[in-house]
Amino acid sequence: MAYLAPIHRPSSVRHALKLNLLDPGEECLVLAKANRIEIWTAVPESNRREMRHSKAIFGTVSMLAKIRPVGAKTDHLLIGTIRFQYFTVFWDPETQQLETSQQFSDGSEKHMRESQSRDLCMVDPTGQYLVLELFEGVLNLIKVLKPRKGRGDYFDKAEQIRITELRVRASTFLYTETKQPKIAFLYEEEDGTSLRLATYRLVDDKMQSASFDPRKDRENDVGDLCLGASHLIPVPKGEGSQKRYMVRNERVVKAQLGGLIVVGETKMTYLDDESKAVVEFALEEATIFVAWERYDDLRYLLADLYHNLHILTIRVEGADIMGIDVRKLGQVTKANVMVNLDDGIFFIGSHECDSMIVQIDPESEAIEVVQYMDNVAPILDFAVMDMGNREGETTANEYASGQARLVTASGAFEGGSLRSVRSGVGLEDVGVLADLEDIREVFALHANEETSSDDALVVSLPTETRIFIFDPDGDIEEVDSFRGLALNSHTLLAMNLSNGLILQVTDSGAALLGPGPAFIAAQWLPPEGHLITAASANEGHVLLSTNGLTLVSLDIQQGLKEVAVQTLENNDQVACIHVPGQIPAIGIAGFWKSGSISILDLTSLKVIHSEELRRKNDASIPRAIALTQTLPEAIAGPSLFVAMEDGIVLTFNVDKYDHSLSGRKSVVLGTQQARFHVLPRDDGLFNVFATCEHPSLIYGSEGRIVYSAVTAQDAVCVCSFDSQAFPGSIVVATSNQLKISQIDTERRTHVSTLRMGETIRRIAYSPTERLFGIGGIKRELFKGEEIVTCSFSLVEDVNLGGIGEPYVLGQEHGAELIECVIRADLPIKHGDFLPAERFIVGTSLIDEDNEFLHGNDIRGRIMVFAVDSNKTPHLVGQMLLKGACRKLAVLNGQIVAALTKTVVIFDYEETTEKSAEFTKLATYRTSTCPIDLSVEKTPTGDIIAVADLMKSASLLEYTTGGLGLPGQLTEVARHQQAFWATAVANIDENLYLEADQDGNLIVLRRNPEGVTLTDRKRLEVISEMNLGEMVNKIQTINVEPTQSAIVAPKAFLATTEGSIYLFSLIVPSAQDLLMRLQTRMAQTIITLGGLDFNTYRSFKNTERETAEPFRFVDGELIERFLDVDEEVQKEVCAGLGPSVEDLRNLIEELKRLH
Repeated sequence: MAYLAPIHRPSSVRHALKLNLLDPGEECLVLAKANRIEIWTAVPESNRREMRHSKAIFGTVSMLAKIRPVGAKTDHLLIGTIRFQYFTVFWDPETQQLETSQQFSDGSEKHMRESQSRDLCMVDPTGQYLVLELFEGVLNLIKVLKPRKGRGDYFDKAEQIRITELRVRASTFLYTETKQPKIAFLYEEEDGTSLRLATYRLVDDKMQSASFDPRKDRENDVGDLCLGASHLIPVPKGEGSQKRYMVRNERVVKAQLGGLIVVGETKMTYLDDESKAVVEFALEEATIFVAWERYDDLRYLLADLYHNLHILTIRVEGADIMGIDVRKLGQVTKANVMVNLDDGIFFIGSHECDSMIVQIDPESEAIEVVQYMDNVAPILDFAVMDMGNREGETTANEYASGQARLVTASGAFEGGSLRSVRSGVGLEDVGVLADLEDIREVFALHANEETSSDDALVVSLPTETRIFIFDPDGDIEEVDSFRGLALNSHTLLAMNLSNGLILQVTDSGAALLGPGPAFIAAQWLPPEGHLITAASANEGHVLLSTNGLTLVSLDIQQGLKEVAVQTLENNDQVACIHVPGQIPAIGIAGFWKSGSISILDLTSLKVIHSEELRRKNDASIPRAIALTQTLPEAIAGPSLFVAMEDGIVLTFNVDKYDHSLSGRKSVVLGTQQARFHVLPRDDGLFNVFATCEHPSLIYGSEGRIVYSAVTAQDAVCVCSFDSQAFPGSIVVATSNQLKISQIDTERRTHVSTLRMGETIRRIAYSPTERLFGIGGIKRELFKGEEIVTCSFSLVEDVNLGGIGEPYVLGQEHGAELIECVIRADLPIKHGDFLPAERFIVGTSLIDEDNEFLHGNDIRGRIMVFAVDSNKTPHLVGQMLLKGACRKLAVLNGQIVAALTKTVVIFDYEETTEKSAEFTKLATYRTSTCPIDLSVEKTPTGDIIAVADLMKSASLLEYTTGGLGLPGQLTEVARHQQAFWATAVANIDENLYLEADQDGNLIVLRRNPEGVTLTDRKRLEVISEMNLGEMVNKIQTINVEPTQSAIVAPKAFLATTEGSIYLFSLIVPSAQDLLMRLQTRMAQTIITLGGLDFNTYRSFKNTERETAEPFRFVDGELIERFLDVDEEVQKEVCAGLGPSVEDLRNLIEELKRLH
């Protein structure tokens, strides 16, 4: 049984629009990214946008449209999905959430052919009619009605209309002054050799839907259009001096405003639909336009395939069209959709590159990029790199800890890039203060009460304390004295008090220090023979431990008066203490012998509440405590964190009135105890920085507490440091350095980019050389002609910088396309005779005019590269092939190649540093075309999984030849169903994960011990679901799960929409629980549109459709359990077995995997 959870959410933008969704007076930008809707609003006094709201739905978004119901103050948003489900949502200002208004679905016959263009929803300019274009030759007409009393429905029943224009490339409503909307279609004729433009009225004189009969209803029929035309731009009717007028009996009919523009590659065609005048305007330079957006009534932005942005200007005299000019403004991202945000600000959404917001001045032809929005889609390939252990391909790739980094080959052509994707909280070093070893504590102070900025840093060492002073300009000076602080001993605590005093606690005493000259305002010394071993304080009290046996409470307001003393009994000792800064008069102590904690009244040291921490007879001891407000007070009270000696961190909810503890959860951060450091946030809440083997930031997000890895593996202690020169910073002490850093407030998927300007089609990682081998495809436009070149090059693994010289393909045999790149250890017959690391590249040779290729039937080649001392790839050996080499793998030092129609195994023998021999050992002919390979070594044989283009997966067993006979590739099992595969991987013994072009995932199981031959030769589907995104690459990983783990991570998946998922197998003991939990959550979680979870995740392709996912658990749904309130959690847990606390802990552990 399978478990799938997202690591990186989809980032590709295919749909976007602007509307008054949140407020009648404020427009917002709505983006659709796969199954997510995002609302972006303007940043005050800025042209930038920030995400205000995000919502996931049970469906992949296929369209967005703006609706303004009669009487509504704000716009409603129409959302359509790829499963032909549609609904409208509105913003509820009271709940600050999107709410569903109306929903419906399309009941068309399943055998109908989908429209040539993407699913389209058009709203006529008056907002009274909707037209859905989903299938060839069919329109769905929906009338927008006035909402009835007591009901919010405002859509009439959809009416299907048949049209004769089948292959519609583009369609749009025209601007008209009548109540009968006009619609235009740009379509291909049946022979496919020409394009035509037709216009109709949507309804007849009786306001009934028109019949769309081309003989009597077609008002305009225009031919001789540019064959590359793909867009229609409706032009509004003029106002004032540009208002159209008609002249009777005019000899030459003039085209006037109010028509439409057919956007072609070589010419623009303008149709005035009323006068029927057609005017053509040739372009100076041919190009392929991919998107357009209105600038104003006479100017329109056009984006082309090559990242250029053009402006189309209509020249007029009065209302007459005199000409159309198109001029290039500059380079932007590759546009899929553009939105005018007003005042010259435009959003350019992209599927292949980063989306961006730009400011455009058409007069000066200046484009200024205001904001980038990261997009890693489409992910063509990726490699997994272990940051801590580079000892081969099968490393422990623990993504959530920040150890594993995924480097993706993203984007296409000019927008191609390498993206480093890593989980965790980013920590960026601002500067190094000093090289110091054995730092125990750091504290930030400000010199006087007039300033709230920190300007002094106290660094505590084992035998001394050092002080660093910061001036407003950022200059730093170490001083010999500061406010009377004792510098000749180890400082346990130093903090500012609100009355201008400074509290310092050393192992020999506590002191209140004033501004001078007599610095000591009050002092407390421990009894003779006692040393202070731990201390914590707030504005009211200091809680001390002396010799680990006695607790002492001092009243700060009474000049460190000793108000309570408690000596521990039964040979117990104090393990840790903590005084919360926000809750007065209480403290918390942890104890060695009992392994418990007690909440104490600091006025008397009486126990308010005690909690036994040990479970299952363990002997772990609490070693650090933090009590702080991590979640908003409106949601929850303070949270208590206890770090245990064995690396577990316990979390409790604390009642703000009686200080009782509830909601216990446990998280493993390592094998040794963590230290806690409380960091304030700007919103009045606090984060907790835990320093340990895997440093973590503990923070509140979306109503729950999140543990996130921090990119600071060597941190010993930290403190907040908010100075004038370094606002919002932290000081980080490592084992040998003192640094100032900036930290993110919560965990993110950190993406860093190396822009390549070419398609990175394939990538492979070499842990030995510590570099990536990449296969790139570069496209250049020279005098209107595309020139494509391919190359193999190297990139270093940390900063992703290019190194060495690339090896350019196509120099020997004409045009050559890179198909695959892998890294492998291959046998060599020279030097030390030990296997050597090599990059293997497969290509296709596509020069049809090359006589050598044509005469010898050569269609591809395999090349083997070594890396020289200058980090430059050099060719060792090559093999010419009779088919394009689509995929490569290595089995026992032999090269497995998936060619156009066959799978071939070659023996490789490297004789010198620049020569090698290939020998064909065995072949197998596939059903259609092999797409992917996966190699499995089993005790009984070597198995090669082959993903076929149309016929799913088959398993081949390789047996070596003997006695002069050749080796054999024998099919031992096959998946019998049609499945247009895109990737396959061996995830466990006899288990295979396969993906297809429809976004389906299936887990196949081989049964070599089956009773019958049919059983043994059939691959059985044991899990299946629809992801909604096409998977391009599956990369297996090796993570050793703990004994208590309920899932075992097996692979990363990357999709065309920019998503990355972690695929795991569920252990048998947890399968029933997770399946029943998923069912309960699907019944409890109601998403926008009331869409059904089972329908959303059910398998669907052209051959087969199911009602629900089969033995597949959606981690994103399961983890929403943590976001609902406790009452809902109790309702979900009823009858499942585990308690709410146990289930919370279980799901927290699942979430920590990614």
